[in-house]
Amino acid sequence: MKVLLVKLSSLGDVVHTFPALTDARTAIPGLELDWAVEEAFAPVARLHPAVRNVITVPLRRLLRNPLAAFRGGEVARIRAALAAEPYDLVIDAQGLMKSAAVAALARGPRHGFDRASARETAAALTYSRRHHVPEVEHMAVRIRKLFAAALGYGLEGRPADAGLRPAPVDGAPYLVFLHGTTWPTKTWSLAGWRALADLAGAAGLEVVLFAHGPQERARADAIAEGLPQVRLLPPQTLETLAPVIAGAAGVVSVDTGLGHLAAACGVPTVGLYGPTDPRLTGLYGPRALELKARRPCAPCEKAVCRIAPETREGPPCLADIAAVEVWNALTRLRAGAAMDKA
Repeated sequence: MKVLLVKLSSLGDVVHTFPALTDARTAIPGLELDWAVEEAFAPVARLHPAVRNVITVPLRRLLRNPLAAFRGGEVARIRAALAAEPYDLVIDAQGLMKSAAVAALARGPRHGFDRASARETAAALTYSRRHHVPEVEHMAVRIRKLFAAALGYGLEGRPADAGLRPAPVDGAPYLVFLHGTTWPTKTWSLAGWRALADLAGAAGLEVVLFAHGPQERARADAIAEGLPQVRLLPPQTLETLAPVIAGAAGVVSVDTGLGHLAAACGVPTVGLYGPTDPRLTGLYGPRALELKARRPCAPCEKAVCRIAPETREGPPCLADIAAVEVWNALTRLRAGAAMDKA
């Protein structure tokens, strides 16, 4: 059976699709699965062993300059790649108009969420078959259920498995701190990161940091200043970052896509959540847990803190989470405790 998956972005959404791919690969011997995904996340999509071929769809870049995309032949390339062969099924696991438009370019019956389940109800009108999967569970669970309904198998007795088997890493154990994020309200305090690094150093563990862009680099430099146990990596790509994260003895992450990758790899991962709610799109893995802000205003889903709007690093709701609390949570996970969201 040949299946095309359309799941364009974001990094967390891409990773949350992995357990469904593992289910399908196990349930359907000989499954051939292609994945249409944003070009930035193609390296992550290729990590899953069920994926035969990745079709890159640079939608964000195309929308910035659509005329150039048409003239340069980029749109024709995407159309040709999507229509190159017929599929037994096309599954839109995103439920947006943009993903529905990409799915419509492929040859094969289209499946997706129904109007009550899709993120954008109009997207459901484009599918040949619609499946009711209410938005009351974690996104990874919903995608598992969508795949099972579309491909005709049951989930009973199938444990959630992202399908990633990272290779063992030689050398001393290390931790990765994922401090970079898009919203100022998602950042943890500099004092929190440094105190956590002190606890790691006292336990004989190296801390690895990396940064994307000058703002993250400035934060990484400030975290590492005067701390010999902290090592800053040079600029990285997703291809080079993935094995560093997968090989870590533990990861502490704010609400960012790479934290989801760590959790999916089975790395002990602690997520710090303030303005965003992890119930439906939080960490999903066998050794992951979230520490959530305890203030009544959280989660606010705001990029600017209404209590302290001038704050640019570590809003009050996240600053309340003490480094020792994070350290104790990570220590429990490394000792074998797990959170089961399946």
